[in-house]
Amino acid sequence: MILNKPTLIEALLKNRKKTISEKELLNEVKAILDQNEIERNQIKQTLETESSTNANKFELDLLETNSIFHINQIKKVSIDYRLRFLDSSLFKNEIPEEAISKISNLEKTHNTNLSGFKIMAPSKAFNLKKYDDPLLFAPIGNDYYYLIHKWGNDLAWYRRLLVLPIKNIVNFIVFCLIISLIGTYLTPTNSLSKSVEFAPIIIFLFMFKSMVASIGYYFFMMGKNFNDSIWNRAFKEN
Repeated sequence: MILNKPTLIEALLKNRKKTISEKELLNEVKAILDQNEIERNQIKQTLETESSTNANKFELDLLETNSIFHINQIKKVSIDYRLRFLDSSLFKNEIPEEAISKISNLEKTHNTNLSGFKIMAPSKAFNLKKYDDPLLFAPIGNDYYYLIHKWGNDLAWYRRLLVLPIKNIVNFIVFCLIISLIGTYLTPTNSLSKSVEFAPIIIFLFMFKSMVASIGYYFFMMGKNFNDSIWNRAFKEN
């Protein structure tokens, strides 16, 4: 007679039966899940609550250096890509459960409660149900931040080029100059130059003035501002 070899699962079940009943087991698991749910709800509430915290108690040896960034580096990228770096309480979209899990794991690993969360994302992410590439940070202290989680879609590769003209006032003026030069070059001046001296210069100045006035008027009338002025502003744009 050939005896059936017990499987590992059968061995585990047999051993478990000797130490705890099914009812006790379910009660213990339920207590663990309930506690985890309480902790996760507390984290969500912290993310949704305005905070003035600018430092958290991290264990230095447990931090990943690839996730540590200074405010100047965050500011530079925010301005280059026209992003906001604001308190997580202002973020209007749902923060994924994976981010909650990472915060929970960090709190257990570093034996602390984190707060003062910041999110880097396009302006619309803080106003509309649409977002690209949000990044969740927690402050370490002394203007350093720890990157906890990234989600959403990657930014389009051309976004930095698209927002380059409105990065700051200098870029805006240079953009208008370039467009005016191109417009002047494409404008036929053969007949005009015979009767008007310095016709190309006059056309260029006219185009430049018109470009600055028209684009600037539309830009500011729409309630917009330059990247370096809005990256950490909580005020809504139109």
